[in-house]
Amino acid sequence: MLVGDPSQWASRFVSTDDRLLARIVAVWPACQAALPANADEDLITRNLVNLLLRDGETREFVHWIQDQFPVWEYTAGGVGIEKGIVDMAVLLDQERTNYLAYECKRLSVIYSNGRQSLAGPYVTEGLVRFVTEQYAEKLPTGAMLGYVLDGDIAFALSRVSTAIQSNRQLVGLLEGPTELPTISVAARFGTLHQRPTGNHQIEVRHAFLPFARHTIV
Repeated sequence: MLVGDPSQWASRFVSTDDRLLARIVAVWPACQAALPANADEDLITRNLVNLLLRDGETREFVHWIQDQFPVWEYTAGGVGIEKGIVDMAVLLDQERTNYLAYECKRLSVIYSNGRQSLAGPYVTEGLVRFVTEQYAEKLPTGAMLGYVLDGDIAFALSRVSTAIQSNRQLVGLLEGPTELPTISVAARFGTLHQRPTGNHQIEVRHAFLPFARHTIV
C-alpha cells in the first residue's frame, strides 16, 4: 500500500499511462481485427489486455495487467468486501493496492434509431467511480478509455466534455477537460477532481480510441 503523500507517486502513474497508451495504439489494429463490429466493452478490453500481455515492449515496464480486477474494502474486523470491478488494472509492483485503474466505456454506438453518444453513462457510471474512491482509493491518478464505436472522435470528445461540465458537482470537477498530447490515433484530455472524503484530489487521464467497424445494433 502507499505510504506518505500519494502525490509523490503521481509522476510514475502518468509516465505509465503515456507508455501504455503508446503500446495500446500499437496493438489496436490487431485488437479491432479480431473482434466483431459493435463488440461490447468487456470483450474489447479482454482482447486488448491479452494483446498487451503478449507484447514484449509492454512487459518491459509493467508488472502485470489484469482485466476485471476486483477491489476490496475491509470491515473493522478485517472482513474483505468487494466494492467494485476495475475494467483494466496495471499493477506497478507485487503490492496489489498500487495500480493504475482504467475504466473502459463504449461511446457513439449506432443503433437502429440513430447514434447514441453514451456520454452520460461515461461520466455518471464511469468517471464518478474514481471520485467516490470506489476505484483507485487513496491513489493520485486514474484513467479512462473510450472506445468510439463509429470512429468519430471529435463528436465523442464534444459530447463527453459537455457531460462532464453538466455533472461537475457530481464529479467534483476542479479543472478541465484539458487537452493532452495525442498519441497516434488516441485523442486525450485530463480532468482534476476533488474527492469528498479528506482533502484528496485525483487526476483522471482520458483517451479515446476509434473503433471504426460499427454496424447498426
